[in-house]
Amino acid sequence: MQFDETIPTAPFISLIYRQHAKFLNEKVKDENLSFGLYPLLITIYKNKGIIQEDLAEKYHLNESTIARNIKKLEDKGFIERIPDKRKKIIKITKKGKYTAEKVMDYDEKWDLEIKKNLTNEEYQTFIRLLKKICEDLL
Repeated sequence: MQFDETIPTAPFISLIYRQHAKFLNEKVKDENLSFGLYPLLITIYKNKGIIQEDLAEKYHLNESTIARNIKKLEDKGFIERIPDKRKKIIKITKKGKYTAEKVMDYDEKWDLEIKKNLTNEEYQTFIRLLKKICEDLL
């Protein structure tokens, strides 16, 4: 497919995001996990003992948004919240661990799809530029 040279960056970013969502939603539909929840699940999996405030900071979202999503993950049996003084530690369950590992595997497959028509150098440049743009925006 050929794209018009005058198209700004936003439609390309949106297209990649939507295709990634479609890819992952198809893969995890049997897990009862939506595209919007999977990054939180993976972060909880990788960060033992994380708290809600840390997730809000990491994803640049307000705590109420994180709280709603944490509740969804808890209701689905992926995590549990453990009271610890004035905060609740978020712990992954066995089901959550299994699903997080599965999703991370799918993310690796997605990256392979992205790399398919790029040289290693092009891919590394792409990743470096995406990180730089995100850092500059935040």
